Amino acid sequence: MEQSKKIKYTVEGHKAMLDELEYLKKVKIEEVKVSLAEARSFGDLSENSEYDEAKNEQAKVVSRIAELEELLEHAEIVDESEFKADVVNLGSTVKVLDMEYDEELEYNLVGTNEANPMLGRISDRSPIGAAMIGAKEGDIVTVHTPSGETKMKILAVSRTKNNG
Repeated sequence: MEQSKKIKYTVEGHKAMLDELEYLKKVKIEEVKVSLAEARSFGDLSENSEYDEAKNEQAKVVSRIAELEELLEHAEIVDESEFKADVVNLGSTVKVLDMEYDEELEYNLVGTNEANPMLGRISDRSPIGAAMIGAKEGDIVTVHTPSGETKMKILAVSRTKNNG
């Protein structure tokens, strides 16, 4: 296994993938089988929209299962307890001051596939996340973005609280 294929996950993010995979394999795929059987009972499959819809749903579920299995195969779970609480790393919650806009922001650093910028969850590989890795409270980091550079001051660093 090449190291570059490994994708880092927080314990929380890895568990969420395992939970989704279990749900798809144990619940969703059975629901799709029932839908297919019901649609078949309607007769002529060539003009049966319910059957086509059920087959499409089955393809989506099977595809997502394969995708999750592939992601899990290459997952590297980060032991957040190995990191110093006051140093920015995967699993950190970081309060920063965007010095250009004089705006306070808060981010949770997560693995690439866990990122959701709308919820303040940014990847350790994103420009902001990568710039902050290893920084401490009081440090000023330079973020390189397509639109240029911006500076951010680290106001506070803590471990993200797991909700699981």
